Amino acid sequence: MARAHSVGAISFICGILYFLAFYEFISVPLVDKSVSYLVLPVLPWWLLVSFGSYSLWSIGWGLFTFRDCPEAYAELMDEISQAKNELRAKGVTVD
Repeated sequence: MARAHSVGAISFICGILYFLAFYEFISVPLVDKSVSYLVLPVLPWWLLVSFGSYSLWSIGWGLFTFRDCPEAYAELMDEISQAKNELRAKGVTVD
């Protein structure tokens, strides 16, 4: 839980800073006010799209390099065959 707590605390602090900048209680350093008017409203959507892109990339990379882990591949195939055998023993058609 220590990692979850730290991620939650950092997210909370960043969220508070974002809302303070969005509602103009604080100014964004090194950024012109007209630029911050344009960037701040779309920042959450940009973060969401970036997180989605990263997630899809990491899933795709994991699928692409799946056979590079022969131990994990063999273990997964054994678990699949064991599950099929257990289902067949209970009368479920698997194939």
